Amino acid sequence: MAGGGETYADAHRKTTETGRPMVIMVSTDWCMPCQRMKNTVLPEVRKDGLLSQVSFAMVNPDNDHDLATRLTGGGPVPQLVMYRKTSNGWKRRKLIGGQSVSTVEKFIKDGLSLDEASKKNTER
Repeated sequence: MAGGGETYADAHRKTTETGRPMVIMVSTDWCMPCQRMKNTVLPEVRKDGLLSQVSFAMVNPDNDHDLATRLTGGGPVPQLVMYRKTSNGWKRRKLIGGQSVSTVEKFIKDGLSLDEASKKNTER
């Protein structure tokens, strides 16, 4: 798989064990913006090393409708959904629609920055 990644269960387990943010791409095989992100955008983001800093997985609504609906709220694809564990519970952010490499990288970097800030606040 070009965009690659663990299953949702693997990513969730890794996030629970490590505390690192979890990023899920919700996409289908028939959606052209989804395919562009899977085949062009995500490989670039992976090459830049950002996907290794989060737990990453892909979910296809055609194969796992219930999970995809919970992740997206029933919204359109593609979506990138990020979950971060904070002292106040899990926080969710999302990007909807086809995105550029720079937008996806900013989304992940912003989430990692928020995660670091949250950890520093709980250490005080």
